[in-house]
Amino acid sequence: MRLRHIEVFNAIMLTGSVSAAARLINITQPAVSRTLQHAELQLGFSLFARTKGRLTPTTEALTLYPHIERLFAQLDEVQRLATNLRSSGAAGELRILTVLALSYEVLPRALKAFREKHPGVAVVVESLHSPQIMSALLSQQADVGFAFSPAVHPSLMQESLADSRMVCIAPKGMLPRALVRNGSVALHDLAELPVVGLDSRDPVGTSLSQACRQAGVGFHRAVVTVQTYHAALAMAHHGLGVALVDGCTASSADRAKVDVLALEPHIPVPIRALRVAGRPDSVAVRAITQAMREAIEPML
Repeated sequence: MRLRHIEVFNAIMLTGSVSAAARLINITQPAVSRTLQHAELQLGFSLFARTKGRLTPTTEALTLYPHIERLFAQLDEVQRLATNLRSSGAAGELRILTVLALSYEVLPRALKAFREKHPGVAVVVESLHSPQIMSALLSQQADVGFAFSPAVHPSLMQESLADSRMVCIAPKGMLPRALVRNGSVALHDLAELPVVGLDSRDPVGTSLSQACRQAGVGFHRAVVTVQTYHAALAMAHHGLGVALVDGCTASSADRAKVDVLALEPHIPVPIRALRVAGRPDSVAVRAITQAMREAIEPML
């Protein structure tokens, strides 16, 4: 079926008659009838049964119609995008993927600055784990991703935004005063304390596990294992155990409830902007990436 055939077919399905379909798509009734006949001739089967001036869809037409509806929804999306491109000179929609830790403080600050300069761009944000962000970018589901990513797929381009590090968040009174005054704590100092564990499948969780093995330290008193750093922080706020989180998450810590200390050895948490390699950046992607860099800097 040609696009004109599809347009006429859809109009008749919506209106139920040739005359109403002609009015809907602003062409003559003979043109609608000719186009419908040509479509049926090409397809080799009837799309409508003619009964007392009405057109009743055949079984074949009813089978085709859901696919036609999806096609028109896609055409509407193309039209909206074209309109946005004409009005803004940039992508009308910016699709962002981010690790949850950056979605609480960093991304909202960056988006506030971004929106001041690009108010016409619609923004869609989804929070995922780093491996999921890479997978979604590779399948063209987003424009840019922000992740804690020491290793990147070869088909993705990475841009360094900042180098954070792991930080220790301890409920008030859980660590000796001498350690708190010192401002830093070693992994072996935490070996006998209740610890909030991180999912070892996460890149930062993997780095922490490697550092523990190298230091010969095992956290045998992991009271709970979580998948997000802010969940770990919340556990520490409620006194459940020590949380080891990234620097951006640590900036949200309530200092009245917890002590925040540097963790030794230094465990890096690289913050990267990820994009599909070989794909030119839009104005919006460049702008949000710069806004993220500026939002992260004062927090670290």
